[in-house]
Amino acid sequence: MTRRLFIFGLGFSGLEIAKLAKAQGWAVGGTCTSEEKARRLREDGIDAHRFDGTAALPPDAFGEATHVVCTIAPGAAGDPALRTCGALLGRARWLGYLSTTGVYGDHAGGWVDETTPALSTQPRSQQRLAAEQGWRDLAAATGASLHLLRLPGIYGPGRSPLDRVKAGTAQRIDKPGQVFSRIHVEDIAASAMKATAREGGAEVWNVADDLPAPNTDVIAYACELLGQPVPPAIPWEQAAPTMSPMARSFYSESRKVRNDKLKRELGVVLRYPTYREGLKAIAAAET
Repeated sequence: MTRRLFIFGLGFSGLEIAKLAKAQGWAVGGTCTSEEKARRLREDGIDAHRFDGTAALPPDAFGEATHVVCTIAPGAAGDPALRTCGALLGRARWLGYLSTTGVYGDHAGGWVDETTPALSTQPRSQQRLAAEQGWRDLAAATGASLHLLRLPGIYGPGRSPLDRVKAGTAQRIDKPGQVFSRIHVEDIAASAMKATAREGGAEVWNVADDLPAPNTDVIAYACELLGQPVPPAIPWEQAAPTMSPMARSFYSESRKVRNDKLKRELGVVLRYPTYREGLKAIAAAET
């Protein structure tokens, strides 16, 4: 029987999951925000449908999908897929939700794992946590397997520090003790597809690479790869007043994300175990 995966949100991560699923022989459907994009995706073999989060999809759009992944960020009104398509989702036997490691909150640069309490005070992370609970409730009601993939900063081709260096907008912001975890979009897709083989119960996975690092190190490496001069570090106190509230909020929390469970129990072997391998591969592909 053909395996069918339906992805709410065929964006940066969702499309990478779709591409890998198709390569593994799955039939893939999903949603995007414009009819023009949906048309292009259908031409590429993905049964895409426009979805704006305000109305349910027609039942035939969902098809016979047994596996569902949601990548759409929730808002103040909650998760749009759960809010509008709950009846359709109840037909799936496997549910996956892409969340954020931001739910752990600030740990002053310390390590977090899947057993760490989710204590973020950031509104966007609290919305993610509420969405996680919504997916937990759905899985409990329907008996579906549930996999919550918590992601740190996502990067990949077309969306990485290399692009900021090329655009002349990269800044090396020096906030002592500040570190960020990251994950390459291809490793997100590989982890999600690994999880589709696991049935029964609910699981949380931290999908992060092996090397949390400060912004200053990552931008410097991107500059070196491109043969560009490394810009001087800007002290946090000087940079903060010029940053957007969203950007400042990212610097208000610092943590290192452990991925031991992902590798030990799900058997994921990261293609890009640190930002160095990831950025080097992107730079090589673009030259």
